[in-house]
Amino acid sequence: MYKIARENLTALFQKIAADQELYLPVRTADQVNFGVWTEDADVDLDTLKSVKSPKDVFFPQSETLYTCIRDGKKLKVEPEALKEQDFVVFGMKACDLKGVEVLDRVFLSDPVDSFYAARRDHGTIVSMACHEPEETCFCKVFGVDAADPQADVATWMIGDDLYWKPETEKGQKLTENLADLLEKADDAGSEAAVGEEQEKIRTIIEKLPYSNLSLEGWNGDVLMEKFESPVWEKLYKPCLACGTCTFVCPTCQCYDIKDYDTGHGVQRYRCWDSCMYSDFTMMAHGNNRTSQKERFRQRFMHKLVYFPANNDGMYSCVGCGRCVEKCPAALNIVKVVKAFQEEEV
Repeated sequence: MYKIARENLTALFQKIAADQELYLPVRTADQVNFGVWTEDADVDLDTLKSVKSPKDVFFPQSETLYTCIRDGKKLKVEPEALKEQDFVVFGMKACDLKGVEVLDRVFLSDPVDSFYAARRDHGTIVSMACHEPEETCFCKVFGVDAADPQADVATWMIGDDLYWKPETEKGQKLTENLADLLEKADDAGSEAAVGEEQEKIRTIIEKLPYSNLSLEGWNGDVLMEKFESPVWEKLYKPCLACGTCTFVCPTCQCYDIKDYDTGHGVQRYRCWDSCMYSDFTMMAHGNNRTSQKERFRQRFMHKLVYFPANNDGMYSCVGCGRCVEKCPAALNIVKVVKAFQEEEV
């Protein structure tokens, strides 16, 4: 294990960014989101969660797939180049790491999404343990350990020092490149410091209001039972169909493909979409979910039933709590699970 003083982190960031891109939490207009590091970036490692998850480092909110160029009567198709530059994502929390694992199940399964795969191949993730989880967090429910975030490199901010532990070959390579800045930590002392920090984090988590939320009755075997439940009729009505929940979620992977007329041809691009929108999956004959109740139900059935049914029991929720914080109508996955529990009592 290694460590580096907080006051030397800027030098660490400079060293990383010297030969590859560096993404980390940056404060802009009083909001923290993952962005590219620059010399004048307002880096914020103390805010627990970014507004959006950092999933767009691997699955951008919008990206060009290919361009069709018209030259008289000739038409040329130019595919967009895949990611070729190495990059580092610094400061991802355990819930967001689990979110990437969910996205891997989607985009790295056959047929493999080449754009996503290229970014995963070139990306190195440096995680950071959650120093003080908040009331909206419920990652423990989905088997996520906020105190021990598994990544290429795992880190813990303890006092004025950042403890650094490489976990994979990518992590070891990054560590070797930063050897002149990282101090070899005393094994016994550093393990004790990290162990004490982990115990504090887990103690906080045990006291959070949603940490013991029960998922009993939710799995891939209850499709029709949950689908036909009258509970949805009571739950969906306050929903504004704004899509906020899907845009801040670390695991939502729905996208639309659109064409943009450049005047000299067409750019085909994809962009995030939301199952909460009335025009989602719109086809020539219309939409197959014609009511907001159906769209609301789709979101939560996918998280808690459809996805685990097709992915060895893995839920498509990581308990980050962003939907709990951001939904303007106070609707979220916790409320859905509790509503079904009350109905079954």
